[in-house]
Formats: sequence, C-alpha cells, structure tokens
Amino acid sequence: MNFTPFRGHARHRIGSIFSVGLLALFFLVSGNSSLAQGTARKIKSRVEPVYPELAKRNNISGSARVELLVTPDGRVKEVKVLGGNPVLVQAVMAAVVKWKYEPAAEESSVVIKFDFSP
Repeated sequence: MNFTPFRGHARHRIGSIFSVGLLALFFLVSGNSSLAQGTARKIKSRVEPVYPELAKRNNISGSARVELLVTPDGRVKEVKVLGGNPVLVQAVMAAVVKWKYEPAAEESSVVIKFDFSP
C-alpha cells in the first residue's frame, strides 16, 4: 500500500492551518492598531483644503482620504494617501501638513476624509 497521497494531503492541511493562523494573527494585530486610532487628538490649528481650480474647471468632485501620523508635540509627521482623485488628494495633502494638534504622550494616527463638490 502506498500512503504518499495521504501524507501530501496532511502536509497541505498543516500548511493551510498555519496560513489561517497567520491570517487570524494579522487581523488581530490590525484590529489593535485601529483601536489605537480611536483615541482622537484635538486640533489646535487647521487649514481647510482649497478646492483646486483644475477640479472646478473639469467638474471633478468626490472624496479624498488620508491618514496622518501625528508626533507627540502635535506636528503632522507623515501623510499617507488612502484614496481619492489625485487632484483632490494633492489639495488635501497641502492643507493637512499645516495642521497642529494638541500634545499627547505618543505618536498617533488620524484618518481624515474630505468631500469636494463644484
């Protein structure tokens, strides 16, 4: 009798279980980071994005979403684009890098969404 297919199946099953475990671990870790984002930082000064002239002329509307990494002293350290029309995203990025937040004990991330319409 040859049991090779069974052994191959067992190895595949162990690999699948391992993959599912890694996937579950990823979701647990990402879930914890989203909890950390739940603590809102208060804005001290805010510059509103300017609706770009190019977007007005071409009737471009929609949303732009970015994630900000805010330093403990309240400066915007990094801006990560999460989605939106590139013209609108550029307007948002130009504005949010000027924002100042209240100081906090550690860096935090904040997700911001802006809606533009002509």
